[in-house]
Amino acid sequence: MSKVVVIGGGPAGTLAACVASKNGHEVTLIERNTRIGRKLMITGKGRCNVTNAVTDPKEVIDQVPVNGRFLFSALSQFMTYDTMDLFEGLGVPLKVERGNRVFPVSDKSGDIVDALARYLRECHVKQLCGRVTAINTVDNSVSSVVTEDGTEYECDKVILATGGMSYTATGSTGDGYEFARALGHTIVDLNPSLVPIESSDSCCKAMQGLALKNVEIRVVETKSGKVIYKDFGEMLFTHFGVSGPIILSASSHIRKMIDGQYTLLIDLKPALSEEQLDFRVQRDFLDQQNKDFQNSLGGLLPSKMIPIVVEKCGIDPQKKVNQLTKQERHALVYTLKNFEIPLTKFRPINEAIITSGGVDTREINPKTMESKLVGGLFFAGEIIDVDAYTGGFNLQIAFSTGYLAGTCC
Repeated sequence: MSKVVVIGGGPAGTLAACVASKNGHEVTLIERNTRIGRKLMITGKGRCNVTNAVTDPKEVIDQVPVNGRFLFSALSQFMTYDTMDLFEGLGVPLKVERGNRVFPVSDKSGDIVDALARYLRECHVKQLCGRVTAINTVDNSVSSVVTEDGTEYECDKVILATGGMSYTATGSTGDGYEFARALGHTIVDLNPSLVPIESSDSCCKAMQGLALKNVEIRVVETKSGKVIYKDFGEMLFTHFGVSGPIILSASSHIRKMIDGQYTLLIDLKPALSEEQLDFRVQRDFLDQQNKDFQNSLGGLLPSKMIPIVVEKCGIDPQKKVNQLTKQERHALVYTLKNFEIPLTKFRPINEAIITSGGVDTREINPKTMESKLVGGLFFAGEIIDVDAYTGGFNLQIAFSTGYLAGTCC
């Protein structure tokens, strides 16, 4: 029986601790917060998109833009359906929504956190509240960890599951990267992923709080016009730029954000072709031909957008509808199908849902999650340089790598 210390009480660390304990090890979980799962509580807007209901590991790997193949062994050991079975077995009924996203039926992330807390107790994992300050080694193998109060805990294995640097208020302050670096590991540059994006266009602030549903977006390279990402769904204008589900997804497709390099194009009427939309506009204008142009768009747009669209399409707002030229009408249609927002930079990493970058996967054995450099050191979750798109895939990575680390430690 080995003495195992798990550092970090998020989804990866918690499952790793439970699995290691069930395999007969003496396990101590050290979490700096008084309660596990602080970040888990706020995921999915408090609903917790716990996994995705796809059934083929390749479908998960396809949603991991960086080092997806590294996860093959972990997913082979613990897949999406295993996550679902785990939580339903722990008394949390689940449901599948659009895009195969899996949520608790209650829509309460607290139910997932409470289930993990019960699982820790059932598995007789010893829990300590404290901050680890050092991982010690003897003969290049882990020997103990030291907490902030100076207490040293001897151990044979350490599972490092401290998360990334996003949402620092939940305890993800990057300590794990420093531990790994101090032990000789390479840390791939850390960047925000699944994060809101800032814009220099003042129209975003003017439309602050406006949510658009059922719109299509394209992120294009400004100079070449090449489309690097396309999506359909919901987005939000904020005082700094843009946010919402499809914007967060778009951010994970942009590896480096440089001011002016990318432009966001929003199709406000994706269900209609330009020809169909032109016909719709003509029909609306027939009923309002004596109105000023700025007062004729209520049937097409939310009120906050009207002055912005009027300005972007370059039409005199007080021009009578019956005086608009064909070219002006086409300019309106084009603007509705290509509402343009210049993108400048990501919001700070502490506003990101996940951290891109982390411990270099080339220095971790993908079949065990053990370090190739330090004996008895294992990694699980967001600390590893893998990150996925939205839809429950990042939590599945946490559960799969946590399970594998707990199994092999």
